[in-house]
Amino acid sequence: MSVSKGDIVSAPGQSESRLYVMHTGQLKVSHTSANGQEQILRTVSEGEVVGERAFLTGHTPTDLVVALEDSQMCVFDHSNLSALLRTYPDISARMLRTLSDRLASVERLLATITSNDVTARVAAYLLDQPGKMEGNNFTLQLPMAKQDIAAYLGTSPETLSRRLTKFAADGIIESKGRRGITILDFEALEEIATPN
Repeated sequence: MSVSKGDIVSAPGQSESRLYVMHTGQLKVSHTSANGQEQILRTVSEGEVVGERAFLTGHTPTDLVVALEDSQMCVFDHSNLSALLRTYPDISARMLRTLSDRLASVERLLATITSNDVTARVAAYLLDQPGKMEGNNFTLQLPMAKQDIAAYLGTSPETLSRRLTKFAADGIIESKGRRGITILDFEALEEIATPN
């Protein structure tokens, strides 16, 4: 399946229960509260999946999934779940691993949010982003605009920028352009991300 930037991939109440496996591009998963406020839950990029709850249970989707950029993905319907798992048993193990990683990420975020420490939230967010090793450093691309990341973290864009600037001044990270970040000191960032 191919979608363009801004296209809706999945919407709450949609009749199909599908799993989307990302090949290229990026998606935003969000939930709209009763008062109309959008809460960004996460972004999905290459190699990640979205829709696993609906796919596994057969329930209708509850989240809005929108393409942040032109994207390509494989789509699996819930009606094909049993046959798919029989034919490709490794899928079960990979889905469990993915859900376990996501649970760990949510638990870390929950711990930092309940601590009311914005600095810890920003550090935890950076640690949870996918990226690649370059020498002894880890390089990542912020998946969304800073105002969306700030909303996700429950803070303002100005506060997010101040925290990133402080991390850079302390030699913990280095900014590369608008969205590029290199983590120079994992241990320091992990210490900040761990609430007291």
